[in-house]
Amino acid sequence: MITRLIDALSSVLLGKREQIEILSMALLADGHVLIEDVPGTGKTTLAKALATAIGAAFSRIQFTPDLLPADVTGGAVFKAKTGDFEIKKGPVFTQILLADEINRASPRTQSSLLEAMEERQVSLDGEPFSLPELFMVLATENPVEFHGVFPLPEAQMDRFLVRLSLGYPSSETELQILRSHRESRPLCFLKPVTTPEEILEVRKKVQKIHMDESLEHYVVELVQATRHQGAVRLAASPRGGINLMKMAQASAYVAGRDFVNPDDIQRVFFPVMEHRVFAKETGTPDTCRHILEDILTKVKIPK
Repeated sequence: MITRLIDALSSVLLGKREQIEILSMALLADGHVLIEDVPGTGKTTLAKALATAIGAAFSRIQFTPDLLPADVTGGAVFKAKTGDFEIKKGPVFTQILLADEINRASPRTQSSLLEAMEERQVSLDGEPFSLPELFMVLATENPVEFHGVFPLPEAQMDRFLVRLSLGYPSSETELQILRSHRESRPLCFLKPVTTPEEILEVRKKVQKIHMDESLEHYVVELVQATRHQGAVRLAASPRGGINLMKMAQASAYVAGRDFVNPDDIQRVFFPVMEHRVFAKETGTPDTCRHILEDILTKVKIPK
């Protein structure tokens, strides 16, 4: 199933199989994904393709500076005919939610997603409403150098399981993209290859993937190492370690194994950690990555 899903998404977003595999792992690990890149690189297309490929309900919210929290979650609406208030659910009540250009909205509106992402419920008029069992937020954001963006708060960044960057395609891939869009969009031909119910069943299998005690210590040491770097302003939280473990299990499942090895942890280390560790001196965009590369080099790999 997971191979069919990855192949289906790769037929829509050409030349990005590695990023698609990480996205698929995040789906199996029951987490949310932040996609950061310049406009036009396929962020929105990837989110739509995922929803289509798994046959899930899909909603899109275009985040703008005037967007209000109620536009995301919904709220109580007064009905003149009855004189009563009626709860109207917002677009967050779906299975795959695309929060497009999330950092163009105000911090107040951005934070309206926190409860939904963490607790899988939304409080409307003081009453909690549960979200679907399969609920995943795919948020896209523009680089902080762009005009009219609000940086995501660190607390919200930490709610995302992984952060991806699609990047520009190679010249060969871009030629294929041009040809595939000559008469129609590949997304129009995409058909479901699985179901939300099957995804939920596979998630149970992923949770049972074995991780040796030595690898558990390895994960802890990697997370702890981010807290002993003089150049780090904010280190990884315990949630970072939990998510690193979940993604490593998903990586093992995608590779066809029922156990985690060190390669799984190293493969998902950067997508899980890069948006959780903040350097004191931003200097260059790669400052945090250099810190994490140093950690990955120095922490001893279990035998």
